[in-house]
Amino acid sequence: MPFYLHEADILPDVAELRSVLIVLCRFCPAASLAVKENKPYFEPFRRLLRTGSYESYIQTLKRRLEHQGIQAAVFDSKLPHQFVACMWTERRRKAFARRASQFDGVVVLGCEAAVQTMRDALSATDCKVIPAMEEEGVMNVVPTVSFSGKLSLKVKGLSPVELGQSKPATTWAPQ
Repeated sequence: MPFYLHEADILPDVAELRSVLIVLCRFCPAASLAVKENKPYFEPFRRLLRTGSYESYIQTLKRRLEHQGIQAAVFDSKLPHQFVACMWTERRRKAFARRASQFDGVVVLGCEAAVQTMRDALSATDCKVIPAMEEEGVMNVVPTVSFSGKLSLKVKGLSPVELGQSKPATTWAPQ
């Protein structure tokens, strides 16, 4: 049950920075963009464990930051057990902190739990943590696999979530 996330306007937050490290979670943001763009979540024979719409978004964000005069790099892993940022091992968090210490800020593509993971990992540094996505709720999805092996997600509903309190579930469907 992934969070449905949408892009936040980070340009005011990065305006004074010279360099940022874009850190990825590959679960909720990738699922959200795949659903939003009505594209497959995984195409194993084409991209293995990568989501095409998310990969495009990451590269577009990086180019947009560079166009603003900000040096941008991406912190990523090809290992499946590192895909969900809020579940990183201590070793992964330390590797991230070492890499992030070379940058003025960190742009987090993920939910609030991923953002908090980065804040915790960087608590001993001056590196600014910038959430690049906002939560709308938790998606109720039905995965479907096509004959070609593509995994797609169909949203059946969205349950709004506010951190620290619960709200009655409502039904939502993409337009």
